[in-house]
Amino acid sequence: MITVFGSINMDLVATTERLPKPGETVAGNSFATAAGGKGANQALAATRAGATVKMVGAVGKDEFAEPALAELLDAGTDLTSIARADTATGTALILVGGDGENMIAVVAGANGTLTEDDAVKLVSSMAPSDTLMLQLEIPVPAVKKALSLARGRGVTTVINIAPLIDEAAELGRMADIVIANETEFERLAGQEGMNADERKQALMRIHSETGQTVIVTLGAEGVIAARDGSLHETKGLKINPIDTVGAGDTFCGYFAAGLDQGLDFGTALRRAAVAGSLACLSQGAQPSIPLAAEVNRNL
Repeated sequence: MITVFGSINMDLVATTERLPKPGETVAGNSFATAAGGKGANQALAATRAGATVKMVGAVGKDEFAEPALAELLDAGTDLTSIARADTATGTALILVGGDGENMIAVVAGANGTLTEDDAVKLVSSMAPSDTLMLQLEIPVPAVKKALSLARGRGVTTVINIAPLIDEAAELGRMADIVIANETEFERLAGQEGMNADERKQALMRIHSETGQTVIVTLGAEGVIAARDGSLHETKGLKINPIDTVGAGDTFCGYFAAGLDQGLDFGTALRRAAVAGSLACLSQGAQPSIPLAAEVNRNL
């Protein structure tokens, strides 16, 4: 079973011909709302991949609360541990340019009310065979407590060190499996501006030092990873992206589901990369997350 401890948001998405420069106003083409939040996105991806998933987080007591949970509810994710906070549901303000790239500002809202006590409660209910997934859109003390307690119980921990906060490297080193994009990995490695060869060397160095499984997503260039002393590389699909929002979360959820379902590491990595590619072919973080049957057809 997979438990996701993380954020639940409502995404407010505007599309533009191109992303604005600082201080610039550009005309928008469309506007839509969609459920999001890195925690909820990853929980939904793991559920759609076929895993049994519990989402632990918080929403507000406002008009965004139910829509933010709708996709998870429809997919069959366990929502019995969702708290209702006396504040607004988390929101993400997203601009998507004509090339599929995006800019995002996140307002924590109810996500910011999660505490160390919540971490204690959720980890105490987990079995050693379970997987705990985390991201960095909820308070650092809650994430740190969950990682520490999970290690003591023998629970496998997976952390996606996004968004890139000051504590990302410290928290990343506490998990069994860490997933990062290129920029996030540079923070983890303490080395900026790496080329492809330098990135692989840093990847293997961190893996050797910590024993962690370390995964770096590289967008169109695919994925590299270090596990059990070996370097792994895989590719997604060749696509023309429409919207990259949620692609990384889709990868994380599908990867965790693959391991939970007993797939070998290479297969889980490839399946997750394909799922991430497919998530770029439509708009919205959660609506774009593919079902397992679609991913399997494209393997």
